[in-house]
Amino acid sequence: MNYRQLGKTGYRVSEIGLGCWQLGGDFGPLAGDTASDILEAAATHGINFWDSADVYGGGESEQRIGNFRQKPDNLVVATKVGRGAGLYPDGYSLAAVRASLEASRQRLGVDAIDLAQLHCVPPAILKQGDIFQWMESLKHSGLIRHYGASVETIEEAFSCLQQPGLASLQIIFNLFRQDAAEALLDAAQEKNVGIIVRLPLASGLLSGKFTRDTRFSESDHRHYNRDGAAFSVGETFAGIPFEKGVELAQGINSLLPENSDQASQALRWILDHPAVSTVIAGASSPQQIASNASASDLAPLPESTHQTLKSYYLQQVRPHIRGVI
Repeated sequence: MNYRQLGKTGYRVSEIGLGCWQLGGDFGPLAGDTASDILEAAATHGINFWDSADVYGGGESEQRIGNFRQKPDNLVVATKVGRGAGLYPDGYSLAAVRASLEASRQRLGVDAIDLAQLHCVPPAILKQGDIFQWMESLKHSGLIRHYGASVETIEEAFSCLQQPGLASLQIIFNLFRQDAAEALLDAAQEKNVGIIVRLPLASGLLSGKFTRDTRFSESDHRHYNRDGAAFSVGETFAGIPFEKGVELAQGINSLLPENSDQASQALRWILDHPAVSTVIAGASSPQQIASNASASDLAPLPESTHQTLKSYYLQQVRPHIRGVI
């Protein structure tokens, strides 16, 4: 596993991180033993950046991380605040944010939260700016060590970059959502803000393992939010209609190196952008952890392949994205 600097935090984080949404059971029921096996596999493979949120399973994801006793010494645990009851969409205050983060701190079992990220809070709240001052005060009080923002659109990302204390930006960036490469990544790098990439495989579409007949459990957001019924449509399958996404993923596969693993190459494509600090890939099994981690050791894709994939995105993929990019 290779490591990169996470913005101005000073943390050295694994190129492949662990997305912990699934630990809350939001992709379907996940047994406690399986959750522990996933965390153990992550530690074994050198994955030292684990990303959770207070709303993943109503705190269960954080609690499972907190209960895990074999954490690596260099572990960085990030969580999020802003989508929980009483906060979203218009209940934001310093006291409410502090209370939510204090509850996360207790579930994680830490003295201070390594990285607290604003969790897709409304754009108007971001632009107003008070919430960043609150995060700064919570940093000074010792509740959190650093703060960042997880955003839904590029416009929101640029808005957050105006905040001097911002340490990280978590964005959607993958072969089905390439626009951040145009200007945002460079802007973040100039301000020493780490880029955390979520949805690297477009909710699994870019693994190449789905067919039009693939079905998901009713508790899986890939079932109930595939058309944006519960939250932003861009958070599920990168905003692309599922059946179309299956077709487009097949097209992507034909452009990648022959006989290569599509998921690993899709992760490698992201890592070929030096502004990216870490890619948080979810995993439902220890075997998937090993597969994800292998992308860190792959050779960069040729520049000609990057150009081909960019053209495919602009011509074939982008017209089918729903929601604001």
